Amino acid sequence: MSRLARVLRMIRFEHSVFALPFALAGAWLAAGGLPPIRDLAGTAVAAVAGRSAAMAFNRLADRRFDASNPRTADRELVTGSLEVGWTSGFTLVCSLLFVVTSFWLAPICGWLSLPVLALLLGYSLLKRFTLLCHFGLGLALACAPCGAWLAVAKAFRPGWPVPLWIGAGVVAWVAGFDLLYAIQDIDHDRREGLHSIPARFGQRRSRRLAAGLHLLAVALWIRAGVLAGLGPGYAAGLLLVALLLAAEHLVLRGGRIDRVPLAFFRINAWVGPAFFTGVLAGIHLGGPKLAG
Repeated sequence: MSRLARVLRMIRFEHSVFALPFALAGAWLAAGGLPPIRDLAGTAVAAVAGRSAAMAFNRLADRRFDASNPRTADRELVTGSLEVGWTSGFTLVCSLLFVVTSFWLAPICGWLSLPVLALLLGYSLLKRFTLLCHFGLGLALACAPCGAWLAVAKAFRPGWPVPLWIGAGVVAWVAGFDLLYAIQDIDHDRREGLHSIPARFGQRRSRRLAAGLHLLAVALWIRAGVLAGLGPGYAAGLLLVALLLAAEHLVLRGGRIDRVPLAFFRINAWVGPAFFTGVLAGIHLGGPKLAG
């Protein structure tokens, strides 16, 4: 139990809040309201298991780089408070739980879970090869609303473009905040030969690109709401999302790198819940039934 507590702390289990609200949004949109409890529970388990596997594998893959980075040198695999073998076992269990739960939800989800799992694990390796690694992370999280929609609909039915537009917005949102987060490691990434947009283009350009990506995310989510026929409740939720994203950039104004944890873990963490609240309001306050 002590090891489990340490690994959950290492992967910041509480930050499942980043992906889970978008998965729940996809499930609610497919059902046109509250999804069947079986589908809702399976979606939640799959989302959390997939995210946990991805984060644990990330810590395994990056432990050499974490050791050379003062910001991450106290992580559990670096200090030895967690063993590589135990963490590998945790990653395997979470990966199997993700795949098995996906098959339990629907055959189509099960078969698609295999390439999705490869993406969830593989994004950790991208920064060794390409500065587009930020978008790889975004694509990994974008699978959440699409997979959850399929988990409820059980097939590609009318309404399928809606979770795709939501997922596209997630790509832009996640890539934007990952750009901001990577600003902290510019010197380390350059020294270690790792690829990132901040390491290549510097802090100012990266912050501008992140702001543009967040504007794009809101635009894509507006498009999703229009396609789904969601109304004022959804618009109110998106307004809150836009205000949170604006606040995230305001606290970093002037190059305040020391405020990145505040922007990332405090402000940005509320974007998903705000979006999901908007979806709930859009559906239950006059929105159409969207189940295919």
